[in-house]
Amino acid sequence: MSNEAQSPVEKIYLAGGCFWCTEAVFGRVRGVVKVVSGYANGQIANPTYEQVCSGTTGHAECVELSFEPQVLPLDKVLHIFFATHDPTTLNRQGNDVGTQYRSGIYTTTPEQLAEATAFVDKLNASGQMGAPVVTEVEPLQHFWNAEAYHQDYFDNNPRQPYCTYVVAPKVDKLETRFADWLK
Repeated sequence: MSNEAQSPVEKIYLAGGCFWCTEAVFGRVRGVVKVVSGYANGQIANPTYEQVCSGTTGHAECVELSFEPQVLPLDKVLHIFFATHDPTTLNRQGNDVGTQYRSGIYTTTPEQLAEATAFVDKLNASGQMGAPVVTEVEPLQHFWNAEAYHQDYFDNNPRQPYCTYVVAPKVDKLETRFADWLK
């Protein structure tokens, strides 16, 4: 019998365009306990994918990221997040256009809010992104799980054209730039 205490788990919500991409990236990172695709904030409860895609509900496609901060510090979560999507395009990631595809970090604690805000400020001050970071950083108001067919989408549909041409390159970038953080 082990006397080891289980590491505490935190949740943070990350919107980096299509949730299939963000889920595929973070599902491979050591210290991530669970990734769930869904919808953050917005004006209606329990929205459907079709409602969110209309761009009229105010939701962001995002993932609920459950992680062990002793294994994967929030600073590393943020580094991976900003390296695997374009945080400089407002309401857009590649061909995915609309407010639902905005870049966002939705926090669950005041400490997360402060750290994420400082991280974005530092990125903007450094100019390393080549343009201003437009990622919104705010406390999470609501999260609703996406429909079951969206969960683990990339792993279940690796040959689907969107997965091949959009998701896979982001996973490749993770595997190249953050190989030491892979599960």
